Amino acid sequence: MNLKTNVLLIEDDKSICSFITTALSGNGYRVMTAYTGEEGLCLAASNSPDVILQDLGLPDVDGLDMIRKLRSWSNVPIIVISARTKEQDKVTALDLGADDYITKPFGPAELMARIRTGLRHSHTTVAGSQYRSGELALDFDRRLVTLSGQEVHLTQIEYQLLSLLAENSGRVLTYSSIMSAIWGPYMDSNNQILRVNMANIRRKIEKNPAFPEYVFTEIGVGYRMRENEIT
Repeated sequence: MNLKTNVLLIEDDKSICSFITTALSGNGYRVMTAYTGEEGLCLAASNSPDVILQDLGLPDVDGLDMIRKLRSWSNVPIIVISARTKEQDKVTALDLGADDYITKPFGPAELMARIRTGLRHSHTTVAGSQYRSGELALDFDRRLVTLSGQEVHLTQIEYQLLSLLAENSGRVLTYSSIMSAIWGPYMDSNNQILRVNMANIRRKIEKNPAFPEYVFTEIGVGYRMRENEIT
């Protein structure tokens, strides 16, 4: 692990801070801790962390407002760590720009995996690059999709959907963010057209669409694509 990887932890529960700090330090990360939202914003601005772990239940600033403020000037990966389990809280956090959402309680192994995914995504340059995972490959420059070396014929909308997910592989994209990116912000909020297109994509790229290997459904939230194996 790169010892220069800096994590900003914004969490007011000191016992959780201690648990996370111990886990991260043991895996070679440097940890900065903030117990309030304002302190977290100051540390984020002055120290340029590589990833931010943030609770939603902060004592001075609403956690969702924190995400909004951070996203107004920074693209640093934000991983929400929260006891809130409602789907709408997850959807709102992700729509505001969070990269991931972990529900408390969680184990060190899950936390490390989520951080690695966030860091990989932040270092991925999409323009002029490719996506490859298992037998599935996308060439963004050539707008070409292949499965086991054979070209997959997608409609224009299907390709746009798959490439959007591939560009954000490992991240959950909410239904509303996908709808807005593909059909525009004024599209009807009914996501039936999205579900139909995703079903068509799965029939073309999955061996068994009922048990997908590449595009996963986060129930009530959105879709997530298997991580890109190209680094």
